[in-house]
Order: sequence, then C-alpha cells, then structure tokens
Amino acid sequence: MSETAQAKAALITGGSRGIGAATVLALADRGYDVSFNYRNKAGRANDVVSQATSRGVQALTVSCDITRPEDRTRLFAEVQQWHARLDALILNASGGLEKDALALDPDYPMHINRDAQVALVDMALPLLRPGSTIVFITSHWAHLYGHGIQHVPAYEPVAESKYAGEQALRARMQEFADRDIRLVVVTGDLIEGTITPKLLERSAPGLAANRSTQVGPLPTATEMGEAIANAATDTSIPSGHTIVIGGSLESLMAERIS
Repeated sequence: MSETAQAKAALITGGSRGIGAATVLALADRGYDVSFNYRNKAGRANDVVSQATSRGVQALTVSCDITRPEDRTRLFAEVQQWHARLDALILNASGGLEKDALALDPDYPMHINRDAQVALVDMALPLLRPGSTIVFITSHWAHLYGHGIQHVPAYEPVAESKYAGEQALRARMQEFADRDIRLVVVTGDLIEGTITPKLLERSAPGLAANRSTQVGPLPTATEMGEAIANAATDTSIPSGHTIVIGGSLESLMAERIS
C-alpha cells in the first residue's frame, strides 16, 4: 500500500486509561490507526486495543516508561515498524503525584512533564507528515502557572513542570511551522473519574466536589478525548491555539485554592 493510500495514524502517550484511552477511541472513531504506550497494566491496554480494532482500524500498544531513554527508543522503533509515518502526536502522559517515583527522583515532575515531552517530540518529528498535529494536554492550573493561581500544595510541582513543558514546545513553533506541523494545546479542568482528582483528594479532601459546585458538572474523560481528537484533526484550528475544556480560565483566575 502506498503511503498516500494508508490510513492516517496517531501516537497517544498514556493511552491505556482515562483521557488517553478516550482519545485513542475518539481517533479510532475518526478512522485513524492508533498506537499508544502504557507503563503497566497490560490487560487494560489490550482491552483498549480491542475496543479500537472493533472500530475497523489498526491498533498498537507498547509498554514504555516515557522518562527512560531506552524505552522511548523502543517505543518509536515499534511505532515506525507499525506505521512509517504519523499524522498526530498526542502528548497526554504526565505525572508527578506518584509517591514511589518522587521517592526515587525528587525532580521526577520536571523529568516527565517537560524533559520527556521534548524528547518525544524530537523523536516524532521525523515521522510526522506535513500537515500533522502535535497536541499537548495540560490542566487549567498548569496552563495558568505563574499567573497568581494558588494550588493544592501537592500539585505545585506538577503545575510548574507541565507549564515548563508547554512553554518548551511553544518556543519551537517556528520550527514546527517550517515542517508544516501544528501545535495545539488542550487544557482541562478536573476531569471526572480520572486519577488526578483521586490523588489530589488525599491532600485536599472535597476538591472535586467544591470545584463542581463552583463551575457545574466536571467534564468527563470521554468529553476530553473528543476535544483532543478534534484538536488533532480539525485543520481550521490554528497552531498555538488553546482549547479550554471545563470551567473557564477567567473564573479560575478569580478564585483561590487553599
């Protein structure tokens, strides 16, 4: 099959659960062949593969810790063997609240949320076709870091490092444009049913309920996945644009989380 006749293909990081899994399926619904990595829980990842292939597309999953250079090398070797070129890179995987990782590496949030993101882009660029899209997934608190937003203390390193990751990619927009590649940022409020609110509840009980009282029903992973897939596929969205899911950035600027 010629390259032009092949189905479009995407790589989604952290695609075995939550927002990542919803994005995998949303892109599969749009006819994209989908690849994604997971760090553990192979059974869960294989279930997402089954759901994707039931939509009539090809799917690939690879066990990979994106903070490990050797894992990233293996990820892209397997992805390139599966599809020679990519049309979308979805940078969903992130971290910084995991106690075990922080115990081993106090700088883990910056390593996963900035350094790994930049490294993934560097490895993806040779595979991304002209007209393709890089989508960086963040949170309202991270997107607005440094603008007077007060954070749940446990989330501060995550917000700082995700903001650094976003800015590192925005600084390369001309390089991306020269390759005819868009960068779109999708920022989400607390997302119902995902791991981050559950982890934050440990240090800030009632956080999700309070946020829901302030802004209304929290967005779901499915809604976030649809927004991300749309960002990747709607070429009318300009490079550098930020898509806001749940609440509003203005309302967050006006409130304080203690």
